[in-house]
Amino acid sequence: MARERLQKILSRAGLASRREAERWIEEGRVELNGRTVRRMGEAADLEHDDLRVDGRRVRPQHRRLVVALNKPRGVITSMRDPQGRPTVRDLLKKVRERLYPVGRLDYASEGLLLMTNDGDLAAHLMAPRSHCPKVYEVKVRGVPEVPALKRLSQGIVLQGRRTLPARIRFLRGRHNSWLEVRLIEGRKNQIREMFRRVGHPVLKLRRVRIGSLVLGKLRPGAYRILTQKEVQHLQDSLRESA
Repeated sequence: MARERLQKILSRAGLASRREAERWIEEGRVELNGRTVRRMGEAADLEHDDLRVDGRRVRPQHRRLVVALNKPRGVITSMRDPQGRPTVRDLLKKVRERLYPVGRLDYASEGLLLMTNDGDLAAHLMAPRSHCPKVYEVKVRGVPEVPALKRLSQGIVLQGRRTLPARIRFLRGRHNSWLEVRLIEGRKNQIREMFRRVGHPVLKLRRVRIGSLVLGKLRPGAYRILTQKEVQHLQDSLRESA
């Protein structure tokens, strides 16, 4: 195995983004063969070198794994929860690799969530500049009028910044409405806050697509491992949408 820079190794191992790994090095949390590393140019080969973060050895990743999970409501998008609530990690007990969520779905939301041990891929998917399209099916209280939907589609100011244009399409409903919402950004609770602003709070929220990848018939709580072809298509769809 060729020697690689430490931040790239840590990112590939799914431990952190390269930027975060660089911060770990600056903070003196990374050791190589028993000595603390503080220079960014250091390189290693995990087959022969002892690389540790906070005293824990980093093992070589022998396969890149990307998993599509249908996250149910009432599950935390985290690897652990101090309050003891169910986490996405609990749904992947049969997967031996250490995976981390790509982005988030809040506690009350459900649908497609990607998990991976490839830090570079995760960082690329989450980077704002990638403009990775995400599609949601959203149930809201009442029936929003066209001006309200147009306002949300064009962008509104949330926390001092205007949201990027969104695509919103009415699906069905008389008393309450199901809408399809397509975003190219992912701020915290963005969809819920958008519809709250126009007087139609969200009742249900399900993500059904990320880039080229669709949720399909995957049942809540189930997962499947993506093929290399699917991962490549996902990466290609990001380049096309950028």
